[in-house]
Amino acid sequence: MNKQLENLKIALLVTDGFEQAELLEPKKALEAAGAKVDVISDKQGSVQGFKHTDKGETVKVDKSIDAVRQDDYDGVLLPGGVINGDAMRVVPKAREFVKAANEAGKPIAAICHGGWLLISAGVAEGRTVTSWPTLQDDFRNAGNTWVDREMVRDGNLVTSRKPDDIPAFNQAFIALLDEHHHAAAH
Repeated sequence: MNKQLENLKIALLVTDGFEQAELLEPKKALEAAGAKVDVISDKQGSVQGFKHTDKGETVKVDKSIDAVRQDDYDGVLLPGGVINGDAMRVVPKAREFVKAANEAGKPIAAICHGGWLLISAGVAEGRTVTSWPTLQDDFRNAGNTWVDREMVRDGNLVTSRKPDDIPAFNQAFIALLDEHHHAAAH
């Protein structure tokens, strides 16, 4: 088992209504690479996932968004899901967390509707990104170049469109975290 991300901590920001595969699969890949992933939410206890429009699994919340600082993490993961993406973008602490992580140059990955939080945090302007296609107007209106590709990496941001893109998304985010970690160590 490859432990290239050993000792790295990843903040996974989420609330009810996340797309199940977009949380569980990246989390599993990050943990398999050795990272510790904290599920961070504005909710207590657990958050409800969905498989498109059907209820899916619940995931235990590790920490409250009110009790964490981006300084304690090496990267940020923003899963999608329409409800999750729309709800998280209006949580002030989530916006502040993502903005501070971006200002610190930390790797940030958003898939599908998770990209809404990038827009609301003001970190995507001038970047090339991808997302679920219905967000392309939002990204363009926020000053981005939106492209229809399975994965886009622009600086410290990795973005993807949908669950089918998860393998490329995971690979790119893990590579970015590894590069960032090795650059910081030297």
